[in-house]
Amino acid sequence: MTTEPLTTETTPDAPGTTHRDTYEAGLAVRKAVLGAEHVERSLAQVSEFSRPIQELVTEYCWGAVWTRPGLERRTRSLVNLAMLTALGRNHELGVHVKGALTNGVTVEEIQEVLLQCAVYVGVPAALESFRVAERVIEEVKGDA
Repeated sequence: MTTEPLTTETTPDAPGTTHRDTYEAGLAVRKAVLGAEHVERSLAQVSEFSRPIQELVTEYCWGAVWTRPGLERRTRSLVNLAMLTALGRNHELGVHVKGALTNGVTVEEIQEVLLQCAVYVGVPAALESFRVAERVIEEVKGDA
C-alpha cells in the first residue's frame, strides 16, 4: 500500500503549500515521534477502506498541528497523555507514552500528568493509564 496522499490541492492556511507537502511533513514528524518502524507497519496494514483516515491523521494531526511552532513536541506529548487518559483511549495512550519518551518526557513527568488526570478526570481512568504507561515504559527499557 502506498503512503502517498490522493490529493495535491493547496491547503487554505498556507498559500502554496499542498496537501502532499503537509502530508509529507506529517509523515516525517509521525516517524520521528512514534518510530519509523511503527509508522511503516501501521501504513502497511492500511486497507482501501481505512486509507482516508490514515491520510487525514498524517496530514492534519501530524502535518498541520504537530509541526506548528507554538508548543514543543514534549509539551504536545504531555497534553496527549492527559487527553487520551481522559478519553480512555488506552491503545493510543500506549503509542503516545512511547512517543513522549522519544520526545524527552521523563518517567516522573508521565507520572505527574497521570496523577493530575486522576484528580480531574477520575481515578479509574488514571489507574488504567498508569498500567498502560508502566507496560510501555518497561518495554522501552527492555529495548534499550
